[in-house]
Amino acid sequence: MNFPDREEFEVARSIVHAVMPPTPAYAWPLLRERVGTEVIVKHENHTPTGAFKVRGGLVYFDRLAQREPQCPGVVTATRGNHGQSVGLAARSFGIPATIIVPHGNSREKNAAMRALGVTLIEHGDDFQESREHAARLAREGGLHMVPSFHRDLILGVATYWVELFEAHPDLDVVFVPIGQGSGICAAIVARALLGHRCRIVGVVSEHAPAYALSFAARRAIDAPVSTRLADGMACRTPDAESLELILAHADAVVRVTDDQVADAMKIYFLDTHNVAEGAGAAPLAAALANPEMVRGQRVGLPLCGGNVDHDVFAEVLLRPLTSPAALRSR
Repeated sequence: MNFPDREEFEVARSIVHAVMPPTPAYAWPLLRERVGTEVIVKHENHTPTGAFKVRGGLVYFDRLAQREPQCPGVVTATRGNHGQSVGLAARSFGIPATIIVPHGNSREKNAAMRALGVTLIEHGDDFQESREHAARLAREGGLHMVPSFHRDLILGVATYWVELFEAHPDLDVVFVPIGQGSGICAAIVARALLGHRCRIVGVVSEHAPAYALSFAARRAIDAPVSTRLADGMACRTPDAESLELILAHADAVVRVTDDQVADAMKIYFLDTHNVAEGAGAAPLAAALANPEMVRGQRVGLPLCGGNVDHDVFAEVLLRPLTSPAALRSR
């Protein structure tokens, strides 16, 4: 992927900021105590859809409307946040949208997508099967297939990283959850745009390790998905273009378990009274689990989404903290 220049980026930023303001980034004192170092949380849970993906959708559809002004409709696959982004942007451009989700997907994410006017179809047992079905519908119906990874999506998502890096140019390391890779690739693009020197560490679920295995092997490796909490990181098959960027520019990829993610979700509520979904809490889980990476460092953590079903979150809040890192920290 060729990186955007500053002029192209500023156009993307104007598209995003026409719909939403920059999100806040706070240094929470209790999190500093818990992690043992300065922590800046970028609150992408405060966007119009409760997650960072909306930024990419706005830029993607602005460009789609220019390229295909007569677009009859779009179709895509998602576990939720990408679908809400597509739904909001498609509605603003008057384009019909069909969203494919796997069976057993988050009920509340499904409801949020339907509220944006999309046609929602449940198909497949995981994201990969949903994506394959979406591609078939696109071919058969002459619809535009919105991918989960695309340069225009990355450009939009990079706006939140530039907001963070401009406000906090002294960050030493950032932790980024990896689903299909738009978040971490946007961080890579933003770092290059600004000439920032921070390290970028990807975070995957121990129960969806495809990107971690691929990073270690330096080639794409599929892996089964069994995560119960981190649906935003439930990737079985790495995206080829995303993986190429990660291999070339990411500094490390680490894994977190569902128990560590659950602890981080609860800690966010205890220490900041913010709601974090599994993928949104994964960067904090990784920082707690890897003290050698954060000791004496200024750490950036994207709370990249807060869209968790209420009954799941209730269970998380009622369970005791269990991971050694969380128990050591207080």
